[in-house]
Amino acid sequence: MRRSLLVRQLARRLLSNVPESTVYGGPRPQEAARRVTLTTLRGKHRRGEPITVVTAYDYPSAVHVDSAGIDVCLVGDSAAMVVHGHDTTLPISLDLMLEHCRAVARGAPRPLLVGDLPFGCYESSAAQAVDSAVRVLKEGGMDAIKLEGGAPSRISAAKAIVEAGIAVMGHVGLTPQAISVLGGFRPQGKTVDSAVKVVETALALQEAGCFSVVLECVPAPVAAAATSALKIPTIGIGAGPFCSGQVTPKFCKQFGNVGDVINKALSEYKQEVETRSFPGPSHTPYKITPTDVDGFANALQKMGLNEAADAAAAAAENSEKDGTPEK
Repeated sequence: MRRSLLVRQLARRLLSNVPESTVYGGPRPQEAARRVTLTTLRGKHRRGEPITVVTAYDYPSAVHVDSAGIDVCLVGDSAAMVVHGHDTTLPISLDLMLEHCRAVARGAPRPLLVGDLPFGCYESSAAQAVDSAVRVLKEGGMDAIKLEGGAPSRISAAKAIVEAGIAVMGHVGLTPQAISVLGGFRPQGKTVDSAVKVVETALALQEAGCFSVVLECVPAPVAAAATSALKIPTIGIGAGPFCSGQVTPKFCKQFGNVGDVINKALSEYKQEVETRSFPGPSHTPYKITPTDVDGFANALQKMGLNEAADAAAAAAENSEKDGTPEK
């Protein structure tokens, strides 16, 4: 019993440099039994259980996704807009996407991790697509990749990547990387021909070996038809409730307004700093003894820094009161 206690105490000392905070807790051991895999998703799809997907771009967000028990964490090329302030997803590079992927991978060991192939890294050839997908797994730490569109070249790219041993999630409907030909961020599937094309493209991606297909910005009946026609899960983005799973975009329901909370906290911080009510005694934990203060002040005086010596003495005297600096 005593030996077991000593082992635990020793382990705690060895890990004493690791912060205890959930978000900034550093590396954590992965439990294989908890990992979400393609087998997990297929089981949920077979049982008719909804699949949850959330987008994350950095370590703290990924930790929250992991803690919430989300099934799939998508590192989207929407980072170009959400994180880097661009008007479209087009400017982000594969190298920058890999930075986001690595950060998310460190923070979310549980969900299936899917990384977007950004515009310009898979269109030229199937070989280019495979090379980029390999980097997303090897360098980005992802479990799978996602690519947009259903043009023959994209279908060929998806097939080549799958044959290279990499899981692929397809994406049809509104495909942000194709806004040049779509004429902007426009919903798809609103006419008979367009709706049929959505279903046909989804089926082609399934035939290419994709394990899932994202349906973005299509009418609910079109999404329902595609979901019924496919044998793989569909993930809806503004496509109604009939998909196999959901990922929530900006224009859908807000489950919380974190921005208001952050703005309120920053405003309170600014006010307390300006009124000198922060930091108070509880936020100034590091102490120096009165004897050492005197010695420090004497040393400063010998250096010719009389004002600095007075400032140190006044601060020491003030800290013994209420901690609020005198104006």
